[in-house]
Amino acid sequence: MIPVAFDYVRAASAAEAVALLTEHGDEAKLLAGGHSLLPLMKLRLATPAVLIDVARIDDLSYIRDEGAEIAIGALTRHHVVERDPLLLEHLPLLAHATAQVGDPQVRHRGTLGGALAHGDPASDLPAVALALGATLVAEGPSGRREIPADDFFTGFLETALADDELLVEVRLPKATGAGWSFQKFNRRAMDWAIVGVAALHAPDGIGTGIGLVNMDSRPVRSAAAEAAVAGGASAADAAEQAPDGLDPPEDANASIEFRQHLARVLVRRALDEAGVGA
Repeated sequence: MIPVAFDYVRAASAAEAVALLTEHGDEAKLLAGGHSLLPLMKLRLATPAVLIDVARIDDLSYIRDEGAEIAIGALTRHHVVERDPLLLEHLPLLAHATAQVGDPQVRHRGTLGGALAHGDPASDLPAVALALGATLVAEGPSGRREIPADDFFTGFLETALADDELLVEVRLPKATGAGWSFQKFNRRAMDWAIVGVAALHAPDGIGTGIGLVNMDSRPVRSAAAEAAVAGGASAADAAEQAPDGLDPPEDANASIEFRQHLARVLVRRALDEAGVGA
């Protein structure tokens, strides 16, 4: 299908992008890699009057060592994230999961910030951000503010970003030496995961984080399984609680019951691989 007609403007800086968002309000959408927005526009599920292209804001593409944290610019492309030596050493879960996103063409155009700001519960990287305890930095007319990943995803394709805010940075605590795993089940290569799991286990540091893909209307953690691990449960026992309190979708790919089953199976595999109980 053909999108509804729209105006196009290219922002040269984060400040200019924020000014344009402030000017146009909820009639505007940001364009980075475009792999999420453009299909929605073609289906006319999104009908922005103005597209603000931020893809060429070079100062939002970086990976920096900030001591106890690593800061990643929101416009850092997936292919950079998956190969970066700093991330491979301190956050291998993020590098590995990013390498599973789409295909090489998608990874050379898509951005970390775009994937997170889209807020798709079927996307891999929001689950990773939750498991790693990320903090997302937004810039708006009043300056910058930090949003914990737990508070960032608010609903289906909805986030805590205001209409006049731009996601500019993702900050993640280092997890050097921690156990980790990324599991997902799909019918064909490069399909959206029917269920996915991102798990981090650092018992002497930031604890255990379990992010889930396609297990609710928004990207979520398995709070029940995390609590079970914190209480000393085995990987098998904690995994049995993985879907507790969640509301997975039912669609042509899977029933609710099948997704609940997959969550238990994949969380157990992830916790075993991450070293829970080892």
